[in-house]
Amino acid sequence: MAKKSKGINSGSKLIRRRRKSLWLDKKYVRKTLDLKRKSDPLVGASQAKGIVLEKIQLEAKQPNSAMRKCVRVQLIKNGKQVTAFMPGDGATKLIDEHDEVLIECIGGKMGRAKGDIPGVRWKVLKVNDQSLGALLGGRIEKARK
Repeated sequence: MAKKSKGINSGSKLIRRRRKSLWLDKKYVRKTLDLKRKSDPLVGASQAKGIVLEKIQLEAKQPNSAMRKCVRVQLIKNGKQVTAFMPGDGATKLIDEHDEVLIECIGGKMGRAKGDIPGVRWKVLKVNDQSLGALLGGRIEKARK
């Protein structure tokens, strides 16, 4: 009688079990199936340009009761619409409809919303190619397009 060799296939039951248990890990599934890129309106990019469609106010989650100032933005690259947060005091006065804005991810875990603003994953960085921070600080004036 020939003796079975102790090779890679000798632990095949264990290998199958380990491979199966990998799919229980949420991070492994998202990485393997490339779900972030498929569901991301920015299509894997860190920043994107868009046109402001309207200014809106969203109610913060409990226990806060503030009205967070946001804008609806239509992305230039693919036409998708997203909601972006306007950071800073007085940003509502500086951003008008039909302005070109640059948005980036707020930085919540796994690309999700951060803080108390439900469903908002992006924030405004620039307005008409000028930094929103500089505009709010009064260092520069808003350019007319």
